[in-house]
Amino acid sequence: MPEVIYKDESYRVIGACFEVYNEKGCGFTEPVYQECLAIELGLQSITFTAQAHLPLSYKGRPLRQRFQADFICFENIRNAWRSRRFRR
Repeated sequence: MPEVIYKDESYRVIGACFEVYNEKGCGFTEPVYQECLAIELGLQSITFTAQAHLPLSYKGRPLRQRFQADFICFENIRNAWRSRRFRR
């Protein structure tokens, strides 16, 4: 199993994600969970930037396209929140 980089920070972010899930449950769209997570990260004093556009390159050449991370936490951890609906 690979080593977790930024272990303490990663566990704090994951804990905030679980808190949102425990509070809201499933069935909402991504924007709802993103807004809730932004609130939760603030409540837990986790520094973050929301909807950050990150530059991309290919073989050393910059791309016009950019990656949009839902959150960058602690200036190092990138998070893309995804919600899924499950059918029974």
